[in-house]
Amino acid sequence: MRHSLAVLGTAAVASEVPLALADGAAAAATGLALITAVALVLGRYAAGGAAQDSGYRKPLRLLDSRTPALGEWRRIVAGTCADDGEADLDTVMRPQLQRLFATRLAERHGVAMYRNPQQARALVGAELWPWIDPEATAPQPTLPEPVLRCLLDRLEAL
Repeated sequence: MRHSLAVLGTAAVASEVPLALADGAAAAATGLALITAVALVLGRYAAGGAAQDSGYRKPLRLLDSRTPALGEWRRIVAGTCADDGEADLDTVMRPQLQRLFATRLAERHGVAMYRNPQQARALVGAELWPWIDPEATAPQPTLPEPVLRCLLDRLEAL
């Protein structure tokens, strides 16, 4: 690190001196401002300024994909809770709930729901786990509204 700083410092001085001799004080001041800005950016990077993103990358590695969005959540819930919601539960609602729980477990607890279902089950709770268990089918063909409310409350609590 010291060697790199010495080389960069020497290069900065070596470029600043000819600038001051050739174009005067105004050009030297501009060059010094530019060198200072570059030094601050490099210093922040070297000191770990990019480390703020590390909390975002780990959950994505646990999910193997992007974090799901809540896009059309109201339409999904309305379609699933309707009379013909049986098909929507298996194809739409349950996969969305699974992805949301997987995201929350990865973000807050560092648990990969699909790779470590036992630990995920312990965090979600045994009474709600059958509804989002990725290795089993849903306990009922339709999702009762009280169960949906409990699932969403648990999701928020995680």
